[in-house]
Amino acid sequence: VDIVLWSMEPAQFVINAMAPAEVSSIVVDEDAHSMDVVVNEEQLALAIGRSGQNVRLASELTGWTLNILTEEQAAEKNQTEYANVSQLFMEKLDVDEEVADILVQEGFSTLEEIAYVPLAEMAEIDAFDEDTINELRSRARAALLTEAIAKEEKVEEASADLLNMDGMDEETAHLLATKGVSTMDDLAELAVDELLEMTNMDAERAKELIMTARAPWFK
Repeated sequence: VDIVLWSMEPAQFVINAMAPAEVSSIVVDEDAHSMDVVVNEEQLALAIGRSGQNVRLASELTGWTLNILTEEQAAEKNQTEYANVSQLFMEKLDVDEEVADILVQEGFSTLEEIAYVPLAEMAEIDAFDEDTINELRSRARAALLTEAIAKEEKVEEASADLLNMDGMDEETAHLLATKGVSTMDDLAELAVDELLEMTNMDAERAKELIMTARAPWFK
């Protein structure tokens, strides 16, 4: 019988559960309730186990989704995420690459963090003076407001077609609009499984809505 040492710290519990594989590092995503577990190449097979048995059991035991990566894969993922966040900041904050890189290097990864993190925390960034910090926070908040307005407008577009369609309700129409399905034609082009992924409805209702949306095609 294998015994796993319990720990209050989720990351340490995962490390214990992955034994005897040696974990190099762990990146925790609280929102997704997942962890990237990094091991060196020689430890990869041991960490995963036959047909994924080891990592699956560790995941079930700890209650976290575990992604096993080699150190090389983790480095590539970090580079990609770094580049994506840097590009986001350049576009949304209208700053150059140097400013965007400083923000990423200081641990910022979202517009929300820049907009609402305590001012004292941003003041610790030596490369920025007070005016620059205030300007960045202002631009981040403006970008978030613009995104919120655009999302709201996107929802309103659904009201013309979807709200008047037989079998449709307001909540479902708005939900679909936020996912890019804003017209009857958009809905008609979906497969049943695609609609199920977007909503909590059952397969029968999904099929009925799609067929209703397709009805004008046959007139």
